[in-house]
Amino acid sequence: MTAQTPTTPSFRDPRLPFAKRIDDLLARLTPAEKVSFLHQYAPAVDRLGVAAFRTGQEALHGVAWMGPATVFPQAVGLGATWNPDLVRRIGEAVGREARAMRAGDDRVGLNVWSPTVNLLRHPLWGRNEEGYSEDPRLTSSLATAYTRGLRGDHPVYWRTAPVLKHWLAHNNETDRDTSSSTVRPRVLHEYDLRAFRETVEAGAVAGVMPAYNLVNGRPNHVSPHLREQLRTWTDQELLVCSDAGAPSNLVDSEHYFATHEEATAAALRAGVDSFTDHGTDPSRIVARVQGALDQGLLTEADVDTAVRRQLAVRFALGEFDPREDPHTDDSGFDTPEHRALAREAAEQAIVLLRNDGLLPLAPDTRVAVVGLLADECKLDWYSGTLIHRSTPLEGLYERFGADRVTFAEGVDRIRLRTSAGTFLRVPAAPDQPAQARGADGALDPALLAGRTDLPPLTCDATGSELALTDWGEGVLTLRAPDGRYLSVADDGLVRASADQPGGWIVQETFRLEPHAGGHLLRHLGTGHPVSVAADGVRVAGRPPEVFEIVVAERGEDAVARAAASADVVVVVAGNDPHINGRETEDRSTLRLPEHQRRLLRAARDANPRTVLALVCAYPYALGTPSPPAMLWTAHGGQAAGTALARVLAGDVPPAGRLPQTWYESDADLPDLLDYDVIGSRQTYLYFEGTPLFPFGHGLSYTSFGYADLTARVGDGALRVSFQVTNAGDVTADEVAQLYGRAVEASVPRPRRELLAHRRVTLAPGERTRLDFEIPLSALAFWDVALGDWRLEPGPFEVLAGASSEDVRLRATVHLEGTPAVPRPVLRRGLDAADFDEQSGAAIVDRSRTAGDAVTPAVGRSAELVYRDCDFADGVTEVSALLAGEGTLELALDGGPVLASLTLRPEEPLGPYAYTAVGAGIVAEGVHDVRLRLRGPLRLAHVDFRG
Repeated sequence: MTAQTPTTPSFRDPRLPFAKRIDDLLARLTPAEKVSFLHQYAPAVDRLGVAAFRTGQEALHGVAWMGPATVFPQAVGLGATWNPDLVRRIGEAVGREARAMRAGDDRVGLNVWSPTVNLLRHPLWGRNEEGYSEDPRLTSSLATAYTRGLRGDHPVYWRTAPVLKHWLAHNNETDRDTSSSTVRPRVLHEYDLRAFRETVEAGAVAGVMPAYNLVNGRPNHVSPHLREQLRTWTDQELLVCSDAGAPSNLVDSEHYFATHEEATAAALRAGVDSFTDHGTDPSRIVARVQGALDQGLLTEADVDTAVRRQLAVRFALGEFDPREDPHTDDSGFDTPEHRALAREAAEQAIVLLRNDGLLPLAPDTRVAVVGLLADECKLDWYSGTLIHRSTPLEGLYERFGADRVTFAEGVDRIRLRTSAGTFLRVPAAPDQPAQARGADGALDPALLAGRTDLPPLTCDATGSELALTDWGEGVLTLRAPDGRYLSVADDGLVRASADQPGGWIVQETFRLEPHAGGHLLRHLGTGHPVSVAADGVRVAGRPPEVFEIVVAERGEDAVARAAASADVVVVVAGNDPHINGRETEDRSTLRLPEHQRRLLRAARDANPRTVLALVCAYPYALGTPSPPAMLWTAHGGQAAGTALARVLAGDVPPAGRLPQTWYESDADLPDLLDYDVIGSRQTYLYFEGTPLFPFGHGLSYTSFGYADLTARVGDGALRVSFQVTNAGDVTADEVAQLYGRAVEASVPRPRRELLAHRRVTLAPGERTRLDFEIPLSALAFWDVALGDWRLEPGPFEVLAGASSEDVRLRATVHLEGTPAVPRPVLRRGLDAADFDEQSGAAIVDRSRTAGDAVTPAVGRSAELVYRDCDFADGVTEVSALLAGEGTLELALDGGPVLASLTLRPEEPLGPYAYTAVGAGIVAEGVHDVRLRLRGPLRLAHVDFRG
């Protein structure tokens, strides 16, 4: 224990509880110092010996952006492991590396912005790679495990302080800072909030980050759900950190507030405690907060509340108790244990989608490995710098021997002829300086990108052969003969200067556009076509060059040659995480890009014994006859290639399971901005079609038997038990999955819903009994008639098996719940958003601070249906809170219009100026109420009186 002197301030006394120490420090700070703490980069307070502090350190699947670190599989790959224990251990490793890296670099933060718990509702979301699953329970179980690992197990001091991203209902990059997600109450409570809630309630979360988008017309950075939901789930002081630039968006792009002072005050009062805006420059945020204080929009108590939450995190991280902090000596960085863990994670993340007996491969198999990702180990935006790397080709060389493995990348080899008859030429690269190489000698892409010290492309009579890869939608990359990617730096010159595509704005992508009998080569990073100038090849020059494409070799020809000479061909296909699907860019289609479909067809035509290994951040629809064996893995980090080779060889039987539905085609998908998973039947919970591969799917090299299911209800829980047996001849993992469904539901409920799962390792012939206890509260649904959770009585089916569609055992229990009753509309009225069904409606903000209203989404009309409304002995009047202009029509059941309520203000009053409009009505008994909105009208609430 640290000895104290009489002059030691209380906030330095580790014997006192954190709350008292925070009170003491807060009282010592001046108003200006407290305001300065509200920016992401809080300055030091030298007079108190308080160090500078910043919120935010990316650590989604390893410490990111801070140089070399252990790189684990992408989050969606960790989701495919269905293994909370593994994910917890990865969290521990990442937390240790963050601590170890911080010891030598104070830019490394301990308030980590991870994990992402946004649900993978729509597979075209560009950031699909960042989430764990489309299912809230699987997501929350893995997010809870990761945060526990990041937090550490010390009862007082946290290793790192994890912040969950991104609050709330965020699954689109298209117009992400201006689009609004319409989320009805049932979807809000049963789906989007659930993953956050269960993770926060587990107790290892330091806070959340609001998303860029709006929900029901209101920006997430002023969401009342932060106060009404998040902060009611725990007694802990949660820290809410804004997303980068989002505070300014409230005025600049969303136009939700007229001034930045109003916007900053509203965000602070809603619960945002740390403002990530304008990079390292705090001056504008400080000025906005001070302006809000001067205008009376904020009080000093509002500022104190936010600063208190920040200090709670800083004390928990041991900042003020360096002698007591058990994590200050963490030196776990690139250890043998972390390297082994990265390989274990990569192995467990591999999903065997199909196998007609082709796998595993015999030791003497001659393998052709082909495809655009066959010799790649891709990084994404949130990856650290690789210390070690392993591509599929390298893994197969290691496992089968280089003499038994042949390789064909499958790129098209081309030359580009200018209108003058010359060809583009890539000058030879000078020796790279030592600082451009990583620890393993590889070129560091972060140091290569944007370089201007390399010679630009020129033209001559012979030119250079370029490797062209079409990543889909006509988006191309071009590589020099030595493997460098063509890129454009700030000076506009085209150079072969990148080891990989990357960066916030990718400068390595192009498009060939037909023009004047040839093609323009348009650079997508700048939007300008390529021209040939005296000082070299550049973009935005005049005039643009018209190129003729001279093909030296088609990629499918090289693939066919390699495939024909092998016993088995492994086609490695997938995506580059920086192209056609990433942060800021959604995908436009599920289809595998045409270039890769060509390669797959060529391989299969040359050798029917074809294995397709998809290495990608999201599901694909193949659009071609399926090969006899298929595997999927997310980009697997530093051990990806070794792991894939070991699974192909049978050293590790595959046991990954799909964390989201793989659909047959784009026709199975709703609109990307349709967040109503219930109404539009999204995800495995509601989807009624036939998927390409269902949620939870994954095969093995052995078989498992399920038997002896028991299920009973008692003492507030559903208890289920069943037996799993390894019926094969190899030791392997099985992921046993438990689902449930309400048999006679009074409202649309999931077709089946994951209740629990367990990943177990079984030797040949070994059997184990799995026991699950599910609280009955987990079987409830959000009843909009009551505005609360309700456990519905009646039969409830329990399903156990190997996927959401591979159900092996069933049992039915009877739940004793609360029966449905008609809506008590005389007592509660109807909140507009509490509809049972809708057509053409959007939920919008009732006011800037709280509540929902409903308005027509498209066109000038919308219809709402409220089932089983009880008018008791009769009503004589209806009254509606309306804003805008138009008419609200009311009908019962399928009958005629009984009342029309029209609002025609003499002058526009704004979207939040509600007026109560009434009319007479005669009704009694129980009826369905149908409301039709005509015109630009907002409906907040309807009341009935007798």
